[in-house]
Amino acid sequence: MEAKHFKRTLITSALPYANGPVHIGHLAGVYVPADIYARYLRLKGEDVLFIGGSDEHGVPITIRAKKENVTPQDIVDRFHRIIKKSFEDFGITFDIYSRTTSKTQHETASGFFRTLYDKGVFVEKTSEQYYDGEARQFLADRYITGTCPHCGNENAYGDQCEACGTSLSPTDLKNPNSTISGSSPVMRETKHWYLPLDRYEPFLRQWILEEHREWKPNVYGQCKSWLDMGLQPRAVSRDLDWGIPVPVEGAEGKVLYVWFDAPIGYISNTKELRPGDWEKWWKDPETKLVHFIGKDNIVFHCIVFPTMLKAEGSFILPENVPANEFLNLEGDKISTSRNWAVWLHEYLEELPGKQDVLRYVLTANAPETKDNDCTWKDFQARNNNELVAILGNFVNRALVLTGKYFENKVPECDELTGYDEETLREFADVKTNLERLLDTFHFRDAQKEAMNLARIGNKYLADTEPWKLAKTDMTRVATILNISLQIAANLAIAFEPFLPFSMEKLSKMLRFESPGWNWLGGTGLLNAGHQLGTPELLFEKIEDDVIERQVRKLLDTKKANEAAEKQTAPIRETVSFDDFTKLDIRVGTVIECTKVPKADKLLQFKIDDGLGGRTIISGIAKYYNPEELTGKQVCFIANLAPRKLKGIVSEGMILSAENADGNLAVVMPEKNVKPGSEVK
Repeated sequence: MEAKHFKRTLITSALPYANGPVHIGHLAGVYVPADIYARYLRLKGEDVLFIGGSDEHGVPITIRAKKENVTPQDIVDRFHRIIKKSFEDFGITFDIYSRTTSKTQHETASGFFRTLYDKGVFVEKTSEQYYDGEARQFLADRYITGTCPHCGNENAYGDQCEACGTSLSPTDLKNPNSTISGSSPVMRETKHWYLPLDRYEPFLRQWILEEHREWKPNVYGQCKSWLDMGLQPRAVSRDLDWGIPVPVEGAEGKVLYVWFDAPIGYISNTKELRPGDWEKWWKDPETKLVHFIGKDNIVFHCIVFPTMLKAEGSFILPENVPANEFLNLEGDKISTSRNWAVWLHEYLEELPGKQDVLRYVLTANAPETKDNDCTWKDFQARNNNELVAILGNFVNRALVLTGKYFENKVPECDELTGYDEETLREFADVKTNLERLLDTFHFRDAQKEAMNLARIGNKYLADTEPWKLAKTDMTRVATILNISLQIAANLAIAFEPFLPFSMEKLSKMLRFESPGWNWLGGTGLLNAGHQLGTPELLFEKIEDDVIERQVRKLLDTKKANEAAEKQTAPIRETVSFDDFTKLDIRVGTVIECTKVPKADKLLQFKIDDGLGGRTIISGIAKYYNPEELTGKQVCFIANLAPRKLKGIVSEGMILSAENADGNLAVVMPEKNVKPGSEVK
């Protein structure tokens, strides 16, 4: 198929979810590849926009907000700042990094929905979903817990059991409970709007399977698998109070589903950046649209979002979606919940100034067609054996020798030998080779090609040994160092998309202002007599103790996780049944719960115990907010001798279960019972 030619390129990168910071898996899978591509196109002088932003709606954010007793806006404000700064620190050159809580996004997403609604695209369906009568709201899947029908885990979520990994529907759970009120939810009818993907299946088959066979095998294969299974309508709304309200009558209490809302963020962020001409970036067929994502987002960017754009009718479709697979860490899947990750903001605190080292290592290990692994030992080896020993060593020798013999000025290039000409031919094709790889999103191989240029330079200096020739033939030394410095200037261009911080440093040392990508492979980048700057080391060796600290940090995390998952307290010594019956354990309703002043760990409970009421002090303030327990029923020891805590008489003990990691969970009856009921 003949390659298409475009006037401009619009690059989007998956919107990171703003309920936590970003880690190396995000950087390797999406943001470094997207940044390499954007920098490359800019170097070529092309018209480029690189769009990013935070995804700030959805249930996980509301769950985190509830746990921390703050608003969802507080959560997204905090993590939007952290994420944005991490990207800035690592040189990810977004033209705009905005967010889906912006006014522009609300207007754009609402308008997009309304256009499809008015065109009759959506299918309206009424279905039964779980409803919390006490909280007076429908429950998202993650707000429902119960017993997994597959493994018996009693704390499985309505969408997945995290113990056995099985995907679930809320109706699969045994004994479902609302995580909001603790009550048993009931089924109630609710209406939602669905995008009929099945109606667009013929279009998708033609567009993807016939017209985009050049897509990466992992992307094309996943799309084909979805299409072969047959597409089903997908809900575009849900019952929730955090998000963009559905803009039609009768939709009170409903918001746009986050998967529908988020990709429209690309459009709204472009609109925010270029309000006067945003349409040429989204509606002109001479714009090339490229989505950089991870494999978990393939279905949304290759099937769902294109269907939305096609249904609207005026937007262009993505030309390519070069999705990556997942990056593992030390042989294990990166997991935010288990803290098994290298967080970007922590990396820069512990390894300051080494952004390019991480960019290099992640690109070298890029999971371009299959999952790949990243280890700290490999990180050290690539830094010491490649960045330091090859790239850094060559640049340093070329500059130091020029300073020593030619007062830091580029010497004249005299008559070339056969070996000189052979060396020049070796890197003459670097531009063609890099373009072939970068244009087809083979960033790992492209970086290898750039490093090969440094290898050529290193070998040339090692073979010609100008430090020895300086005793007898300075004319020859001048030619060797001229060629070496031309290679160094070429490196400043070739590596700029990959190692921007280091190449800025190299350009300053060369006092070289890049003339652009088209000069790559040239031998006249630095004129004879050009004054060079002071040589500095581009990279420094990373010692074993630095790596050992990072490995130890991960091992400590693993040990803590294993302890939390597996450790069970040993059984205490046996007691007689008569001793057990002396404990009077009852159920009471929490009438009021407040924090005890000047006591960070203590909560004060007023309990309806069916006997006139009592006060109990409990050391669980670290694990619960008072509002979470007010109105709940708890189990307590009723015949414990009273004692004073912080001047308050406590008349009993609230029963809690303690995890291996020390977290406490209050013991509550599964069903409401009469206050004062005995536990037997």
